[in-house]
Amino acid sequence: MTDAHPNNPLHGITLEMMLEQLVARYGWPALGDFIPIRCFTHDPSIKSSLKFLRKTPWARAKVEALFLRSRT
Repeated sequence: MTDAHPNNPLHGITLEMMLEQLVARYGWPALGDFIPIRCFTHDPSIKSSLKFLRKTPWARAKVEALFLRSRT
């Protein structure tokens, strides 16, 4: 079976999976330092962060970029 998206490193990885892995690796304080958005710095939670990131493309792009950097 061939991969339908060989050039997309995020294929099959949900935003929730990315966020959970980033929080596990860095913690909320460091995540808020890397990407200074309110949902990471003031009473952070996975649920509130997902809600914000799903409707804010520029913030989601920053999370995706950090996730990709953290995997190397």
